[in-house]
Amino acid sequence: MTQPNTPPSTPLLDKVNLPRDLKAIDDKDLPQLAGELRAEMIDAVSRTGGHLGAGLGVVELTIAIHKVFDTPHDRLIFDVGHQCYPHKILTGRRDRIRTLRQESGLSGFTRRAESPYDPFGAAHSSTSISAGLGMAVASELQGVKRNVISVIGDGAMSAGMAYEALNNAGALDARLIVILNDNDMSIAPPTGAMSAYLARLASGRTYMGFRELGKKLTAYLGKSVDRAITRAVEHARGYVTGGTLFEEMGFYHIGPIDGHSFEHLLPVLRNVRDNAHGPVLIHVVTQKGKGYAPAEAAADKYHGVNTFDVITGAQAKAKPNAPSYTAVFAEALVQEANEDERIVAVTAAMPAGTGLDKFALAHPSRIFDVGIAEQHAVTFAAGLATEGLKPFAALYSTFLQRGYDQVVHDVAIQGLPVRFPIDRAGFVGADGPTHAGSFDTTYLAALPGFVVMAAADEAELKHMVRTAAAYDEGPISFRYPRGEGVGIDMPVRGEILEIGRGRIVKEGTKVALLSFGTRLADCLLAAEDLDAAGLSTTVADARFAKPLDHDLIRRLAREHEVLITIEEGSVGGFGSHVLQFLALEGLMDAGLKVRPMVLPDIWMEQMKQDAMYAQAGLDRAGIVSTVFRALGQKRVGRGAAS
Repeated sequence: MTQPNTPPSTPLLDKVNLPRDLKAIDDKDLPQLAGELRAEMIDAVSRTGGHLGAGLGVVELTIAIHKVFDTPHDRLIFDVGHQCYPHKILTGRRDRIRTLRQESGLSGFTRRAESPYDPFGAAHSSTSISAGLGMAVASELQGVKRNVISVIGDGAMSAGMAYEALNNAGALDARLIVILNDNDMSIAPPTGAMSAYLARLASGRTYMGFRELGKKLTAYLGKSVDRAITRAVEHARGYVTGGTLFEEMGFYHIGPIDGHSFEHLLPVLRNVRDNAHGPVLIHVVTQKGKGYAPAEAAADKYHGVNTFDVITGAQAKAKPNAPSYTAVFAEALVQEANEDERIVAVTAAMPAGTGLDKFALAHPSRIFDVGIAEQHAVTFAAGLATEGLKPFAALYSTFLQRGYDQVVHDVAIQGLPVRFPIDRAGFVGADGPTHAGSFDTTYLAALPGFVVMAAADEAELKHMVRTAAAYDEGPISFRYPRGEGVGIDMPVRGEILEIGRGRIVKEGTKVALLSFGTRLADCLLAAEDLDAAGLSTTVADARFAKPLDHDLIRRLAREHEVLITIEEGSVGGFGSHVLQFLALEGLMDAGLKVRPMVLPDIWMEQMKQDAMYAQAGLDRAGIVSTVFRALGQKRVGRGAAS
């Protein structure tokens, strides 16, 4: 019998504004919802760019967690936050999802100020278990019953902080649920079915009740018996489910289970919600890029993408006028390594981001990716240096912060010649304040014996790579920004710079602009406007924040009425060192007008890099305005003053 035509039903996703709306959707309809959520996310990211693959991999997991648990009363913490886009769509932010990473739009990461469903801000990895444990303990102390769920990827589990938190959680026996999202492998159907069965069995009332009974019995029998009974229960369960490191740390371990199957996820999450008392770890296996063929086929699973065509997956490509700083660094390091077999490279899970994937092709036995473990990366490099190798520990500025104790204690105090190429120095645009490279000059230049450099352009970067390779007296760093160079002519090979020696780029008589880093190009443009206004301007490239070029600074101070320092870093950096020197030398006593230009003392929100420079006053117009203010003059149009 022919069925009458019926109008299509309202998409399920249109019925979900907040997680509570998921309670009304039947379990059997959740796969349809997952498909709609994937399509919405793909369309949004195709317009904004951002992190795609990680979010696609956790669509079912995100739906299942919000359906089973009572968020935001129950706390859900996503480690790093790369995978949080589906979460944002389901938690009242669908109407703004196409503002992701845009000025005044949604953050690309979880953010407390954005939603009560984001209980902890993230962007750096391996923090979720520590934060979740703090929330769980705080809830217990305040007599509040709630579930705390920390979702952490297998990559983030390579960081020591995650294990520190696991160890502490096991010792405290806190009510904490850790979901290990393993997207580096897949489950064959038979294994998936068996593991799902075992996970339901292990998370059920019988097993968990037996475990709790053992604990209660020992209230009368003593701690030594407690440990014996608990171990007996865990070893008995191990015959069925397999014992793990997590169990030895005090966690009840469940899985692995298929993270794309609601039939596997929902009963386990419900069992844990209803029956668990202490810390539980659920091992969930997912596929990064799941459900979008171009992402599934890509080597990086479309981890981070530009805007792209949804049908083909083809990403928009910028038309560069010059090579990126990252590419210049990579090429220069390969070149130096060709000449010196002692050069080795270290990265912390960022071979492509730092350009070291190119080094790996040229010298595969001389590169070491240590995983998301910046502390280890720094001390590992220190160990390499003790044996006469020349390690380049290439890290983003924001990630080097995580290894600062090791930089101080294991490298600087011992005077070891570890080289630190610092990528993403300064503003980073859409990634916002969590990834801005604001502080490296400040925290490195404070260390005795540290050489601190900044490249003004891509040619200078090549010089600094060679200089670092040749320098064996102690630790040395050089910073460079995200994005393209300025299009300058490139040397065949870098030159070895004289340590602590800057350069005059343009001569003038009244105003001196002393730049540290890539604000040099805007200084030269500002000098054109100042010259046109009758303010003859010198432009100098400091090159070094430490050691300072004292002769250059003395000359600029004595021969000019105004001295402006310009850097793309926080207060306490290059400008502060210059002011310290000027004050001790008495060079301001004769009335020299000195103005340091640094990043504003705020967390600069996401926007295009050019807009960030303008808001910070570190562009051409901002430099000119600073000069006029120092002279007590008002600027009237370009090239005019009164």
